[in-house]
Amino acid sequence: MYILYGGAFTRALITEMVLLESDLAYDLREVDILKNEHRTPEYRSVNPAGWVPALITPEGETLYETPAINLYLAERHGITHLAPAIDDPDRGAFLSGLFYLTGDVEPIMKRYFYPHRFVLREEDTPSMKQRSMEQALERLSIIERRLAADGPYHLGERFSLVDVTMAYWAMYMESGNLLSELPAVRACFKLVENRPKLQPKFDEAEDLRVKYAKLQAKGAGLN
Repeated sequence: MYILYGGAFTRALITEMVLLESDLAYDLREVDILKNEHRTPEYRSVNPAGWVPALITPEGETLYETPAINLYLAERHGITHLAPAIDDPDRGAFLSGLFYLTGDVEPIMKRYFYPHRFVLREEDTPSMKQRSMEQALERLSIIERRLAADGPYHLGERFSLVDVTMAYWAMYMESGNLLSELPAVRACFKLVENRPKLQPKFDEAEDLRVKYAKLQAKGAGLN
């Protein structure tokens, strides 16, 4: 069985979705990042970088980096509907879409959720947050054109890990009513959100989003 170190407000949710979609058994070990448990010596003995998630394989190997974990799981278990095989004609488009999201969109979203990490002056935090979301929507407009032309998924009629990854970020924009000008992105998100094995996790994420909004209103939040 896999052991997944994850929890609320982390990208471990994407890995949970991959595990659920693939019917792979796992044990979730909660790491409360609001209490900085990801920075404790205990967790750093699992992942020295102090980031969540981390995955321990049945053989005892520890893996880091969400996209690497997810691709590993899909390829190790031959889950080709999530990750086309190396000789599959869809392989190139799959890798291009996945790396665009993880290499370009994700860093921008980090600046949105952790703006204080990227500014020298506290008063610049709101403008960093606003500009980051503007940039994220600009990046998604590229995906919008692809989905509008060849959707409904990144690989046409074929659902894949790219769609799961995009849906994770899109759900935050959907909750803020920011996808009105990206109808193809929104339609793809809804298709992923409504998959029977994944819908409970999206519902859970929405509950957490509401909880976090209340914490922010009280002056608490992610560090």
